[in-house]
Amino acid sequence: MPTYVYRVRTSEGKEKQGEIVAKNEIDARTQLIRQKFQVISIQPKAETTALAKLGATFRPKVNQQALTIFSRQFATMINAGLSLVRALDILAEQTEDKILKAAISDIKKEVEGGKALSSALAKHRHIFSDLYISMVKAGEIGGMLDEVLDRLAGFMEKDFQLKKKVQSAMTYPAIILVLAIGIVIFLVTYILPTFVNLFREMEVQLPIITQILITVVEALRRPEIIVALFVLFIIGFLGLNVYYQTPVGKRQIDLIMLNIPVFGMLNKKVAISRFTRTLGTLLSSGVSLMASLEIVSQVAGNAVISSAVDSVRGKLREGENLSTPLSETGIFPPMVTQMIAVGEETGNLDTMLNKIADFYDTEVEYTLSSLTSLIEPIMIVGMGGMVGFIVLAVFLPLYQLITASF
Repeated sequence: MPTYVYRVRTSEGKEKQGEIVAKNEIDARTQLIRQKFQVISIQPKAETTALAKLGATFRPKVNQQALTIFSRQFATMINAGLSLVRALDILAEQTEDKILKAAISDIKKEVEGGKALSSALAKHRHIFSDLYISMVKAGEIGGMLDEVLDRLAGFMEKDFQLKKKVQSAMTYPAIILVLAIGIVIFLVTYILPTFVNLFREMEVQLPIITQILITVVEALRRPEIIVALFVLFIIGFLGLNVYYQTPVGKRQIDLIMLNIPVFGMLNKKVAISRFTRTLGTLLSSGVSLMASLEIVSQVAGNAVISSAVDSVRGKLREGENLSTPLSETGIFPPMVTQMIAVGEETGNLDTMLNKIADFYDTEVEYTLSSLTSLIEPIMIVGMGGMVGFIVLAVFLPLYQLITASF
């Protein structure tokens, strides 16, 4: 029988989480009600094995831009007075993304059957995140679904723009690297073998760099070595992915990503921007602080940030404010925690969080510009060193041969 994850409220008013085995969702809910619990949420337990998570990594995903357009158009239709079913019907017809189209059609059927929109969205968690579902639920409860969907669209647009900026900044170095590898492969395959044969016929002591070059060229021209290197690369890539899906591996790799030279600062700024914007968007949509932090922990995208948020939630239960435990994590800069403290004091925490996110978006842009300027000369020096090594390895023996003949 399947396992379900639940959140309930006890008769004393305390929230409780756990798992329950049942025939279906209705049976699980019935069992909890019999135990005098008030059910807050219940959903099937997701597969958590490393291989299952690896499979989910390669599952086709909905284009984020298509999801943003869906949210914006959905908000406009609801605001214009269209019913949920009618709006979903129109969106299913005009959405070009096949995965999203199928999901919208299924959501429409669920809503027609009497389910709440948030419950229908929860069936498609591979498309709609916990952040999305929770905000929609808050919008349904507060009677401001159109406003919430509009905020979601704005949030996704800014998140998408941030990702695009990072990708655009990395495109140029990636192209240069591919070109460099292509040039080396061309030299090794077509040009250098001629010189290798020439060097074998020469009766001179070859320099060490020439001997290294000959060894590399001969090795890379053997199919079994190429296949072995390719297999090792694939095994290493898959092994790293499987390790990253484990809690320990994810935490260790994410910690390295936050502290790696040059790129670590960029990763930290992106993580802080994502944390503050997500939390600010949830709070402004009417989600409680504790529930918002729980969602932020799940969608943080970094295990270190997620762990820090979980520790902050624990401190909040003990009666502390938000800014103090955040500063104790050592991840968030003083400026962030001080601005959050001001937001708490003035009652404008959501507004302050969005201002912090805007500031860090700008910081990310400046960091990317600096990083691109730094990477360019490094790659030029690297390519120059590679070409220089090949030139020396080729011409030193020729120089020795010419000087020996005089």
